Amino acid sequence: MPGFCRELDMMKFFKAILLMVILSAATLAETNGALRGKITDPRGYIMYGLGVVARHQATTEESYATSDDKGEFVFDKLAPGQYMLTAQAQNIERIFGNVTIEADKTTETELLALETRPTGNNAVDKMIASMEINGGSYPAGNISYLNLNDALDNYLMIIYFGILGLLSCYGVYRYRMIYLFLRYKKYPPQPKARFAPDRLPRITVQLPLYNEMYVSERLIEAVTKINYPKGLLEIQVLDDSTDDTVTIARAAVEKYFAQGFDIVYHHRANRAGYKAGALEEGLKKSSGELVLIFDADFVPHPDCARKMIDFFTEERVGMVQMRWSHINADYSLLTKVQSIMLDAHFVIEQTARNRCGGFFNFNGTAGMWRREAIEWSGGWQHDTLAEDTDLSYRAQLMGWRFVYLMDEDVPAELPVDINAFKSQQKRWAKGVVQVGMKLMKRMWQDPRLSTQVKLEQFFRLTGNLAAPLVIVLALVNLPILIVRYNQGLFHLFVLDLPILTFSTVSVIAYFLTPQIYLHPQSWKRLLKYIPFAMSMGIALTFSNARAVLEALVGHKSEFVRTPKYRIEESQDTSWVKKSYAARRWSLPWLEILFALYFVFTIYYAIKSQIFGTIPFLLIYLFGYAYASVMAIVPKLRRAKTK
Repeated sequence: MPGFCRELDMMKFFKAILLMVILSAATLAETNGALRGKITDPRGYIMYGLGVVARHQATTEESYATSDDKGEFVFDKLAPGQYMLTAQAQNIERIFGNVTIEADKTTETELLALETRPTGNNAVDKMIASMEINGGSYPAGNISYLNLNDALDNYLMIIYFGILGLLSCYGVYRYRMIYLFLRYKKYPPQPKARFAPDRLPRITVQLPLYNEMYVSERLIEAVTKINYPKGLLEIQVLDDSTDDTVTIARAAVEKYFAQGFDIVYHHRANRAGYKAGALEEGLKKSSGELVLIFDADFVPHPDCARKMIDFFTEERVGMVQMRWSHINADYSLLTKVQSIMLDAHFVIEQTARNRCGGFFNFNGTAGMWRREAIEWSGGWQHDTLAEDTDLSYRAQLMGWRFVYLMDEDVPAELPVDINAFKSQQKRWAKGVVQVGMKLMKRMWQDPRLSTQVKLEQFFRLTGNLAAPLVIVLALVNLPILIVRYNQGLFHLFVLDLPILTFSTVSVIAYFLTPQIYLHPQSWKRLLKYIPFAMSMGIALTFSNARAVLEALVGHKSEFVRTPKYRIEESQDTSWVKKSYAARRWSLPWLEILFALYFVFTIYYAIKSQIFGTIPFLLIYLFGYAYASVMAIVPKLRRAKTK
């Protein structure tokens, strides 16, 4: 009986074990899935005998199978989850796949074998492989240079951080200008004495013109209203025009001459020396001790001469410059952005340089010169396109002192056509580089100049060299996003934030500070224009880069005037049909291509969830897109009027 009981217990035990095995097998059968796949080759090769590895991405457990004579393979039992499939054969790229296995289901997949096409760059090969794994998306394979750093990655990183480093140096200089402005803004210059009414010096007002039919009469009229004794005010209209401006300007001169003004009209049959040549010829025929100059697009206030004259009681003062203000700043987005950009120069830079004892330049108009300072410094020379900057630095190197009146302004008309604006900026950029090449060595070798003055002039005269660098920086944006994908926030804060603070945030402060000073009650409504001003700097890179390269290789070009249309009201669109507008049909292809490039770059950044770069990329996109669209639209309007 005890033996029988023991035998019965043993039978129950084995039955329990058997039941557990059956239940386990059933459970396993219910929770596992299967995978059937095929390896295909577009060339028709049979992918026979290839080892296929299925790697569970969560547990890293691997399963193995072999392709048959049809290139097919089977995995009977795979735990549910995400799997990475890999296979390798001679003369083909490593084969990748990505599948999801579900319980109690058979998943089918197809892997594509491609002929090996090595790129020579491990990072690019890894990116391609990663995209294959994810069906065209990217996030599986991190090719950040922190994990994989080959030669091309190194070159890209050197270019990227090298350019940002150089731009940061100019950013530091920009911060210094802002600091000096904030420090000295409350200390405006004061004349050391006043001229007695019977001791006022004679002034020659020079008005250089070239094809200015729309604004020449406005300028001449404004100058005749200057509050200064008629007998001490000589007005020269220096006209090189080849169009109806000749008739208009001559008639205006005759009108005011008949009213008793000492006004003369000089017309040259050629443009030898351009504006500098006209001023030089006029100076030979002038009688004034002081010379006041206005370009055609300016409308001086009646009291401008009175506010400048007393500074010349000091014998070593050679020039007094007033700030430019803007007649039509609210005409369009383009003019608003121009006003912000110009205000930064006239409020921050000119004030900071003048009040800390540095050099600053005459801006070609809205300034008064001592005739003696012009003649002693070598006169007007026309071997650069920035004759004003050239003479300014030569005069200051001769020991003449300049005065800048930030709080006194002369209104001027801003270009309403982006092509005219770009042409103006190109001329200024090329001229300043030419002056730098002409005078930089002389400045650095002058023992009387402090290191501070020399450094400031270095940054001033080389600032336009940033234009070609920005173009290169634009091109490497996408490769850098790829190379630095998945880089942690720590590295971004350590590497990028300091550089961006100097190279980008300094630009924001540079544009914003003068608006706060000039518009203390309404500056906040101007904040929205700051990103557009930054974008406009990007829009100018191609024309300014060309200007810089032309200057560096010594390529000579004519003085291209900026068209003016007498636009004073926001609803006035008559300029589109006026003369001086470019008639040639040409599309700004480079800007369009770069705009499309940044559309793709932003798409890539969004898809890869690299959101921190998007605001910077949008500045590039808007700059190039706006430049191209605003160049095309006026031409379309003109085409419709034909």
